[in-house]
Amino acid sequence: MPSLQTWIMASRPKTLPAAVAPVLVGTAMAAADGACVASIAIAALLAALAIQVGTNFANDYFDFLHGADTPDRKGPTRVTQAGLVSLVGMRWAITLSFFIAAALGLFLVYHGGWPILLIGVLSILAGIFYTAGPRPLGYIGLGDILVLVFFGFVAVGGTYYLQTGSINALVLLAGAGPGLLSTAILAVNNLRDRETDLQTGKRTLAVRFGSRFARGEYLVTILAAAALPVVLCLLTRAHYLSLLAVVGLLPVVPALRRVMQGATGPALNVTLAATGRALFLYSLAFAIGWLL
Repeated sequence: MPSLQTWIMASRPKTLPAAVAPVLVGTAMAAADGACVASIAIAALLAALAIQVGTNFANDYFDFLHGADTPDRKGPTRVTQAGLVSLVGMRWAITLSFFIAAALGLFLVYHGGWPILLIGVLSILAGIFYTAGPRPLGYIGLGDILVLVFFGFVAVGGTYYLQTGSINALVLLAGAGPGLLSTAILAVNNLRDRETDLQTGKRTLAVRFGSRFARGEYLVTILAAAALPVVLCLLTRAHYLSLLAVVGLLPVVPALRRVMQGATGPALNVTLAATGRALFLYSLAFAIGWLL
């Protein structure tokens, strides 16, 4: 039986802030409008985490089947490729993760109706077919836009809608913040894996357009996320403490410098971790600032 440490490794903890961050932002904006519901916020958070973990398990499993994970991999260990978890065991883990997400989703659908059902179904399908199927979405360069949409606009907007029963352009715009930083995580991940992805036919944007494009994508997503709180304050003429979110990006400055100076391979693992921390701190600071 795989150890608990092995399952934790397979869940990729450094990517989990991408699931937590949009729920924080959406809940804070709902609370600021007088409509925070703790039980819904907690269920949304747990469902988001279950989908993220299930997606990570699915990536581990299907990347191995597609031959994208090789012994030359430069990122953290993939447990299926390393033989730490069997194919059958990983299939059960994927099923259990998405079952938990679906069970929590029933509670959320009861409160949010068919829009939440649609969001839940599409989120699970995107998590599976990101690496599954004859033409996985992540293998044809669609990963970046999917991450921006689902970890940004959809997750923040869905969380807000669940607690308020409404949605508005301001909330969707705020969703771009965690979406952009989640995309930055993917950009640096694809930059790190560019050489092995090129060899195995995984056509990420970093493979299609080169490492220079991937570095530029990382820079643009970080800068755009930093500018977003300023735009929101100008639009609302309020919530000025949400500018604290920019301070939350300070941990990513050394990582950004490292990327722009040409770091490659395993050296980018530190950058990936720093970007994940910055995503969480940015969203937490934004949420607190928006409430205050």
